[in-house]
Amino acid sequence: MGTVERDGDGISQSLLREPENKDLGSSFWIESKKLWVIVGPSIFSRLAAYSMNIVTQAFAGHLGEVELAAISIANTVIVGFNFGLLLGMASALETLCGQAFGAKQYHMLGVYMQRSWIVLFLCCFLLLPFYIFATPLLKLLGQSDDVAELSGVLAIWMIPLHFSFAFMFPLQRFLQSQIKVPVIAYTSLVALGINVLTSWLFVYVLDFGAVGAAVALDLSWWVNVFALYGYTVLGGCPTTWKGYSIQAFSGLWEFVKLSAASGVMLCLENWYYRILVLMTGYLHNATLAVDALSVCMSINGWEMMIPLAFFAATGVRVANELGAGNGKAAKFATVVSVVHSTIIGLFFCVLIMTLRDKVALIFTSSSDVLEAVNTLSYLLAVTILLNSIQPVLSGVAVGSGWQAIVAYVNLGCYYIIGLPLGFLMGWVFKFGVMGIWGGMIFGGTAVQTVVLASIVSRSDWEKEAEKAKQRVQKWSNPQPDDQSEDQN
Repeated sequence: MGTVERDGDGISQSLLREPENKDLGSSFWIESKKLWVIVGPSIFSRLAAYSMNIVTQAFAGHLGEVELAAISIANTVIVGFNFGLLLGMASALETLCGQAFGAKQYHMLGVYMQRSWIVLFLCCFLLLPFYIFATPLLKLLGQSDDVAELSGVLAIWMIPLHFSFAFMFPLQRFLQSQIKVPVIAYTSLVALGINVLTSWLFVYVLDFGAVGAAVALDLSWWVNVFALYGYTVLGGCPTTWKGYSIQAFSGLWEFVKLSAASGVMLCLENWYYRILVLMTGYLHNATLAVDALSVCMSINGWEMMIPLAFFAATGVRVANELGAGNGKAAKFATVVSVVHSTIIGLFFCVLIMTLRDKVALIFTSSSDVLEAVNTLSYLLAVTILLNSIQPVLSGVAVGSGWQAIVAYVNLGCYYIIGLPLGFLMGWVFKFGVMGIWGGMIFGGTAVQTVVLASIVSRSDWEKEAEKAKQRVQKWSNPQPDDQSEDQN
């Protein structure tokens, strides 16, 4: 079965390079186990984070329609816009930390994380106007005065949540890159429990209203931040966390450029589906269409946690193998991840088609909405299937450091092909929401998946491994005492 090396951190280095005499079945099984060590806890932690938003909206929803609409808009539009950008920027660490870990440059993981803290924290200040001027922005977008006013108040109270992202996302990627994913799942569970408890306390016991729900969400995220930070600096990562370093302030501009490319890459995709809902809202008699589409997007959002876990796991596996100089192993990790994710996507695709007339019962009992969702379920099934493949390919891009290339791919596929085609099918050919969604899926997501698959299949993996080696050397800037530190 091969040997297993462990560093002083207890980090398993089991077979970054597998023996040549392994047959295909054994190699697939071994890689699958490595993959699911990351995927399993990642699914759980993402579902927990997603559930905190649902809990917050549920508590606010029991206060009234205005409160529900206000906290939903503040959370999904104002916070969601900034969440996507900061999350994308933090994914630069998946490339750098993952490849440094594979190359056994363990001391650099902590330095990279500190650089990411600095860059994201400063970026948070640049994004503050979205929170401060939320009310006039929402009124400009056509929201009613009462909803816009309360959304603006809640957005101000969610500023602490906004700043928690600057520390949470780098911490998660720092731990994820060294296969310490279970601790992220545990702390996410604790944060979810605190969110439920504090939401009940602030909303019902102390009668803070919708503001109480927002504060409960702030508190839950910061508890998660401090839990992960405490684990990291209090002995959980002795090999990869060497304390604060002045190196964190060097090479910041290069780090900003890589982070910006990562942020744009993810944001272009994140905003695409928000634009889909926005475009549907401008259709004639769009209330039913928006309700049905919102149900479909909620179902897609829950299921999307699984492909996003594969996105993270694929990025880690590819980055680790490239950093270790194993180009063929990185390619094989990609194939295994695509196979697993596609099988799961096919399962949910068939499930949606089988239960297409019942799937919306979780959210509504309206016969009109149920029928509309039944009609849209075909597109939902196709979306779920495509989204089981595309995030894995994006994960390969992150693990390989191709963020800038994929940002251009996303821009072209989504906004030059997908959006115009959706507009054409929805308004010009009058297919309504079916036309908008169909055009954006087949013109944007499908084309993007094909393009990314072509890029991945044509890659010279040994050359990518050499690039990773050069990247690690370029970014490491080792200090004279690094070798002595690694021996301790």
